[in-house]
Amino acid sequence: MSTNTSILQDTVTIYFEDEPLTVPADISVAAAVLGPGHAGHTGKNPVKGDNRAPVCLMGVCFECMMEIDGVPNQQSCLVTVREGMKVKRQNAMREKY
Repeated sequence: MSTNTSILQDTVTIYFEDEPLTVPADISVAAAVLGPGHAGHTGKNPVKGDNRAPVCLMGVCFECMMEIDGVPNQQSCLVTVREGMKVKRQNAMREKY
């Protein structure tokens, strides 16, 4: 006998480039931004201006750097989303304050 049950997944709303984005509660910021129908990139290459996106999704490549809650240079693949989080693309490496 087969049982058809669905698993409800908790979600949170983050603000990506000042726009609300509802995403699963247990994923990284990088995964939220790159998901289907979303931005597809985390920033721009500071030299060529090409779109950047994470390569490794485990904190090695540093291609996922984003500004999270006003703090620049955050590895978005290592940060889990939380309700109300403000996320912006980072188009070039910036100095930490």
